[in-house]
Amino acid sequence: MQGLMATMQSFTRRLPCLETTIIKRKPSVFDSYLRKRINVATQNTPVTTTLGLLDAFEDEYDGAIINPECLPDTSYEFAAMLHYSLSYWRLKGKKGIWLKILEDQADLVPIALKAGFSYHHAEPGYVMLTYWIANEPCMLPSTATHQVGVGGFVINENREVLVVKEKCPLRCSCIWKLPTGLLDKSEDIFCGAIREVKEETGIDTCFLEVVAFRHAHQVIFEKSDLLFICMLKPLSFDISIDALEIQAATWMPLDEFLDQPFHREDRMSKNILDICIARHENLYRGFTANRMMSKLDERLSYLYCGDI
Repeated sequence: MQGLMATMQSFTRRLPCLETTIIKRKPSVFDSYLRKRINVATQNTPVTTTLGLLDAFEDEYDGAIINPECLPDTSYEFAAMLHYSLSYWRLKGKKGIWLKILEDQADLVPIALKAGFSYHHAEPGYVMLTYWIANEPCMLPSTATHQVGVGGFVINENREVLVVKEKCPLRCSCIWKLPTGLLDKSEDIFCGAIREVKEETGIDTCFLEVVAFRHAHQVIFEKSDLLFICMLKPLSFDISIDALEIQAATWMPLDEFLDQPFHREDRMSKNILDICIARHENLYRGFTANRMMSKLDERLSYLYCGDI
């Protein structure tokens, strides 16, 4: 038991402050998922072994992933090979089929739809389609259901909060608010918070804790929304705004910020700010980011957790 507790304590030791740099865009989470599935198969386990079948590999869920780099050049040839391949996979007891069509072969999409494929998702450069063969409820994972945003609460030693006015119409116009924004693909929560504050205000920060998150539905394009509020420590103080996105930014006295009618009247905003202030005064602790390896997917990732 003592050994277990020591291990857990080493996992959750509190780091003083995490910094990051602006990171390059990485492959999407779904691309990583498919790459994992493709890597389960080797050159010795192709689904395609007969002339006339589309080039594809098995996945670990008894399905097939069609190689997007090896699709036929003509619509006629694609239609014939797709029909034959689906018949072959049905006889072999395959279940879910993944078909990624690159932008330069977009003329193949209507053919796949006519064959029974359905849209799954689209990204710049490709569209992903799926086909469920098995005579049972479809078990293929759906496309992403959430967008993820971050907000940064930055307060200096003079009890001034870093706030911005966004260039937006209607409800958010003329409101001083915390810097917020959406995560980039494959971006960690704390990295996104640091980046958004830097982009909008020019202020360098380091990450302390996630202090709260909001979960809402039907926000944009019928997607749900997660907003993580992060406590950040300022490392610089001279403001330089992003004029394309931000109308103004300033270090505002905390009491003045809290006295805005919007923050006094909006229950969600008031509670978020109360939590941030409690954390600043060491009356509340949030979640720190702890990097560790998981044997489940053999990769390093961050576990956000409090003290044990």
